[in-house]
Amino acid sequence: MGSNMIKTGDMLPDARLIRMGPDGPEDVDLRDKLAGRKVVIFGLPGAFTPTCDSAHLPSFIRTAGAFAQKGVDEIICVSVNDAHVMRYWGRQSGAIDAGITMLADADSSFTKAIGLEFSVPKVGFFDRSRRYAMLVEDGAVRVLHLEKPGECSISTGEELLEAI
Repeated sequence: MGSNMIKTGDMLPDARLIRMGPDGPEDVDLRDKLAGRKVVIFGLPGAFTPTCDSAHLPSFIRTAGAFAQKGVDEIICVSVNDAHVMRYWGRQSGAIDAGITMLADADSSFTKAIGLEFSVPKVGFFDRSRRYAMLVEDGAVRVLHLEKPGECSISTGEELLEAI
């Protein structure tokens, strides 16, 4: 984590993320996706990892309808994984059925650009994403809930919903 860590009021940087489309991997231009829209983005260390799978992602599946009622156009889950893993996790978890967009930051470029990468070599985590949730309006961060390492409390769907 450096001095480039994202904060409330900042504009998100340009980024290309990846999703699995009907014909294979597709680039997603984050700036285009955010333009003129109210979007929730939450990031987490890894698909199928214990806390991400048991607590963080399910919290947004539970609250997806309530976010829509508050005018949120889209909920995006970002993880430093590949697009195949993100699609499979989205299907297996019910996130895709709940309307959550599963995007891969395969090379960690977005995560690094917002200053939220971390590594834990002994578990195979290199340049993974810290756990966070944010409300973004037209590309600007309006609310940011950044977790302390090892926790999943303020970045849950329920906590972000309460804050907006």
